[in-house]
Amino acid sequence: MAIEKILVPDLGDASDVEVIELLVAVGDDVAEEDSLLVLESDKAAMEIPAPKSGKVKSLEVNLGDKVSSGSLILTLEVEESSQGESASEPEPVVEAVAEKPVEKPIDIPVASSAEPRSVEVLVPDLGTDDEVEIIEIQISVGDTLAVDDTLMTLESDKAAMDVPVDRAGEVQEILVGVGDKVKTGTPVVRLLTTNDVAASEPAPAPEAGKPTAASAPEEVKVAPAPVPAPASAPVPGENSAKVYAGPAVRKLARELGVDLTAVSGSGAKSRIVKEDIHAFVKSRINAPATVQMGVGIASVPDIDFSQFGEVEEVPRSKLHKLTADNMQRNWNTVPHVAQFNEIDISDLEDFRASLKGEAERKGIKMTFLPFLLKACANTLAELPQFNVSLHSSGEYLIQKKYIHIGVAVATDAGLLVPVIRDVDKKSLWELAAEVIELSNKAKNRKLSREEMQGACFTISSLGALGGTGFIPVVNAPEVAILGVAKTQIKPQFIGGEFQPRQILPVTLSYDHKAVNGVDGGRFVTHLEKLLSDIRNLVL
Repeated sequence: MAIEKILVPDLGDASDVEVIELLVAVGDDVAEEDSLLVLESDKAAMEIPAPKSGKVKSLEVNLGDKVSSGSLILTLEVEESSQGESASEPEPVVEAVAEKPVEKPIDIPVASSAEPRSVEVLVPDLGTDDEVEIIEIQISVGDTLAVDDTLMTLESDKAAMDVPVDRAGEVQEILVGVGDKVKTGTPVVRLLTTNDVAASEPAPAPEAGKPTAASAPEEVKVAPAPVPAPASAPVPGENSAKVYAGPAVRKLARELGVDLTAVSGSGAKSRIVKEDIHAFVKSRINAPATVQMGVGIASVPDIDFSQFGEVEEVPRSKLHKLTADNMQRNWNTVPHVAQFNEIDISDLEDFRASLKGEAERKGIKMTFLPFLLKACANTLAELPQFNVSLHSSGEYLIQKKYIHIGVAVATDAGLLVPVIRDVDKKSLWELAAEVIELSNKAKNRKLSREEMQGACFTISSLGALGGTGFIPVVNAPEVAILGVAKTQIKPQFIGGEFQPRQILPVTLSYDHKAVNGVDGGRFVTHLEKLLSDIRNLVL
């Protein structure tokens, strides 16, 4: 038996690269081309294969160590016959070279063809025919790429994914740009390559690391090579080092904390690709929510409606999509309870009508909303259990000592919710002026970020649009929202006779995790007391 030193191969311009994974241990038997460890520079990750079969005698590096070309990484115990000429007898090798000159060896690229040729790199199978957006391009014209280097990042409405290159070569032309939409099979890069074999079926590499007259036999430099395809698919769970996956995929798995032995490969010969990692993480993230909620939510299948008649695809605005996402999240995570009530606001409306002359002098339109804001602020002060937010841990509530109320405003761009601060400290006239100012800002898309943050409670009114009532969705992390429908004239039995009265339908939606049902009843009862007799607001 003889001991050979395994050195870091030529890394080009890279130096001080990090050891990010050790794939062998002292005493392990390794076969030729088995991966020994993984190095990572700021551009790529690479695996170092064994030059020949043997047993690992010692490891000279640890995880996190920085190495450069020629650094000693481990020693390998090999058979004398596989070593070549003995390290203790280098002279005969030199003499042989002196007696018979040899031609300078020619470096032959892995799986190369006779002449370099230009090929187009296509978007791999995305599992869908939908177009996805390019959000980042990570290469430039002139870059030299290795197999599995990342070309660009794509983003669908569900996930972001990297597109790796399936062969080595030089970037001749980038055929797409950031923001472009692509799909499976779209050409994205033109590559000058001598490699005719895709990474899914790597060609056998020439033997690396054999001693020559120019190098001492015990110091063998190993050229990085693509990971060869295993004869059969590895059994998940046996050993992560035996899983068939490239360096970029292993790096992604480490970053996301994924055990590769638990992932099923969808690539050629069961090779694990990045999409498999993304799918695995997504399934694990969704699993706890499914168990907790007790239901699995299936997506609605797309239908070709053009088979029934003429159609048009209308893109949704960013605001519409953001609102929809928030509503879906709130509906899924908040256990909603709805409390209904009808409030007689006839006397309040008579009082508001009496203010018409003063409103004209002040140049302010006095609507019903300032009264509703004032009544809600009073109710939140009376029932502070509605002026809270749940901490994400579920261990405690955050009690708010201020009263800011959001008011939903319909605009051409979508629904916006400006926030009126310190409602409890402002007069009805101040609230009326601020409502008009913020509503105009919302309709003209002039609201600042600060004017849409900090609400403790929200009012959503469909009064001008009609309807007898609706159930609004709680705007988490708030725990309650008030829905207001259109005032209706209804007969009320008063003083022994029916009288026509103005009735306001309201719905209080609240988060049952934070608020009890009895509290919901108290809220609408207290609100009714204030709005049915305006004098209660000043008590």
